[in-house]
Amino acid sequence: MRVYILSRNQELYSTRRLVEAAEQKGWDVRVIDYLKCSIEIMKGELKVHYLGELLPIPDAIIPRIGASRTFYGTAMVRHFEMMDVFSTSGSLAIKRSRDKLRSLQILSKNGVDMPKTVFASNKSSAKDVIALSGGAPLVLKILEGTQGVGVVLVDSEKAAKSVLDAFYGMEVNLLVQEYIEEAGGADIRVLVVDGEVVGAMKRQGAEGDFRSNLHQGGSATAHKLTRKEKSTALAAAKHMGLGVCGVDMIPSQRGPLVMEVNSSPGLEGIEKSTNIDIAIKIMDYIEKHVVIDAATLKKRKIKRDSIGA
Repeated sequence: MRVYILSRNQELYSTRRLVEAAEQKGWDVRVIDYLKCSIEIMKGELKVHYLGELLPIPDAIIPRIGASRTFYGTAMVRHFEMMDVFSTSGSLAIKRSRDKLRSLQILSKNGVDMPKTVFASNKSSAKDVIALSGGAPLVLKILEGTQGVGVVLVDSEKAAKSVLDAFYGMEVNLLVQEYIEEAGGADIRVLVVDGEVVGAMKRQGAEGDFRSNLHQGGSATAHKLTRKEKSTALAAAKHMGLGVCGVDMIPSQRGPLVMEVNSSPGLEGIEKSTNIDIAIKIMDYIEKHVVIDAATLKKRKIKRDSIGA
């Protein structure tokens, strides 16, 4: 089995763990910096070049696409898909998940619960947006923000109006969400692989910080999901169409609310807090879905021989 991990940094914990898990299977695994790839498109023929080398066709790819490189990264994933290469998450699903507004629209249509959210242009009245959101306190999220960056809690309508006016004045796209006070700065990250929950952790924000992201100083512990939490996470993963993802939820009086579905979830926090080998479960997923028969092997050998692989 030949597997490429599309990652910009082979030293990252998640990338290293995926390499280790693939090697444990005895596979030929390679980390590919997708920004250093070039694609070649001709009639009936698609190729990928990497650092001057024509890449052999892999059996599967594992996309680890950074949020700031979504367009180029998903173009690479799509190119491999067009070459009939299995991807643990599809290019379209990755693009959907990266668009916070689009992902919430998809989840809402399919009956997945979430905090009440308002999106409006800078031509809208801040006062009207605040009223639609249910009033202060409110959470303001920059659409392009990641890992808790660009997320602001405002505790009064006066402060909310001031922040909204400032962001709108800079042409920044914002989501305005109700604040779920009973969550107490905690959330739940659920790792879903191939339609099954493989691990869950509860993340608690640092003291005085309502954001639970580990990158913002939060802590994590293993979490036993309730039946409702499990069904909500699986529904979110299914409707986003992601084979591997992290579903972030917060507890509320009306049940778990989905905040985000992450198409490139980090493995360090959840593996260390749960002692579950998530990386090998991703390899099991690939092994289950990539069936290579003798004819395919022969065809690929001919192609690889022809390019000196």
